[in-house]
Amino acid sequence: MSEFMELLKGRRSASKFLPNHPISREELDEMFSLVKFAPSAFNLQHAHYVVVTDPDKQQQLYEAAHKQYKVKSASGVIVVLGDLEAHHNAAAINEGLFNLGILDQREFDETVSSVISFYEDRGDVFKRDEAIRNASLSAMLFMLIAKEKGWDTCPMIGFDPQLMREALQIPDRYVPALLIAIGKEDTGSQRPRGYRKPVGEFVTYDSF
Repeated sequence: MSEFMELLKGRRSASKFLPNHPISREELDEMFSLVKFAPSAFNLQHAHYVVVTDPDKQQQLYEAAHKQYKVKSASGVIVVLGDLEAHHNAAAINEGLFNLGILDQREFDETVSSVISFYEDRGDVFKRDEAIRNASLSAMLFMLIAKEKGWDTCPMIGFDPQLMREALQIPDRYVPALLIAIGKEDTGSQRPRGYRKPVGEFVTYDSF
């Protein structure tokens, strides 16, 4: 079995973390330096991560996450946000290609214009779907990278978004997509992996 296959099968959602395992900003930055290679629509890179390791802030997230103990016991909690206005970054994102001469002025202008109108024409529901969709793609990559670096994670959707906004001063343009608790898993009470559907139950070809 390849190293990637082992990593893929070894990653699990940790339900309990060991105490006293601080995670450094250097380690996290190393992970995020790889996360930036996640795919995103039009390369807009919708994801924004708010990393919380301060105990007082972590306590606030614990309250916002309906007092789930893993939030309090984790080495850190990461709030994954999706940018509802990411399409307005199209010019900045493509400026490098323009400056390098890969895009000429016409191509640059058309690219920026088409990306902005693609989102504006489809409305707020689409923007929200896109923010969450692209942030989630990035979050999955983060969890795999964390596992490769020796850290365990648990993605979480059980939280009060408004309390989260207030605790971390999150601007309105960002929608909380999920939380990721990160730390060293306490495997003492780990259950066997839950049922996974066989391929035939969730894959069809050419039609539903």
